[in-house]
Amino acid sequence: MKFTIALAQTDATLGVVEANLETHLHLIREARQQGADLVVFPELSLTGYIVQDLVPQVALEPHNADPAFTALLEASRSVDVVVGFVEADTRYRFYNSSAYLSQGRVVHIHRKVYLPTYGMFDEGRFFAWGDHVEAFDTRFGRFGMLICEDFWHVSPPYLLWLDGADLLLLPTASPGRGIVPARERLDTARWVENVVQAYAGLFTVFTALVNRVGYEDGIHFWGGSALFGPDGTPLVQAPYHEPALTLHTVDLRALHRARARLPLLRDERTALFQRELARILSRRDLPHAPHL
Repeated sequence: MKFTIALAQTDATLGVVEANLETHLHLIREARQQGADLVVFPELSLTGYIVQDLVPQVALEPHNADPAFTALLEASRSVDVVVGFVEADTRYRFYNSSAYLSQGRVVHIHRKVYLPTYGMFDEGRFFAWGDHVEAFDTRFGRFGMLICEDFWHVSPPYLLWLDGADLLLLPTASPGRGIVPARERLDTARWVENVVQAYAGLFTVFTALVNRVGYEDGIHFWGGSALFGPDGTPLVQAPYHEPALTLHTVDLRALHRARARLPLLRDERTALFQRELARILSRRDLPHAPHL
């Protein structure tokens, strides 16, 4: 199985869903014309990242009754699409979510599990946290999806690997530090790319990082979206610091080669992990024991 993925590295107008939606629809059309089968946008691509008090105003409901999703679902009839948005549930809790759309329907929604509240981040004040990490079937294979901080914790990608995901989609809004020359690689970029590349090799899966670009409230987002193969090989990378639509054809036969050469999935001892994790969690008296 082969399919072509487009990494849609975009800027966003903070809090203006209509303008960001037009950018999405334009890039979806452009990607389709270039032969893309799947277009992936960054974290909170429809709203901008630092939404804070704007959260209730920009929240969307991912179904046909919502005007923005009406247009996106129609666009997904010819090419699959991943979009980042503020999701409102039926009880008006708000989530940092990404949706996978295909052939006019919502296939899967991932709600960000880890909401950072350190440094410049304050997501925990404005969003409810998600509590599910699960793989899902697409017309191209079984995928998993995480959002930014989720993949700084090893358990979500590990769970997706065990749940059958062969491609991890990783939308993010990763900020850099300071103003740098356009072609210089930020230390932030090096760190993120190393983690995403490591997951590809450790779990013998494809990993697709899709980061945004631009500035919000003086905060710089560096781009550098990238795709890695199941042996950790870099397959394609978007430029730093500028919008880009970057395409690459994924050949899923590379999974067979990687896992024959390095049978980590075959040899994974999940029962051992389950038993030892239960033992660790039962010892709450220990100062190093994690909290549920």
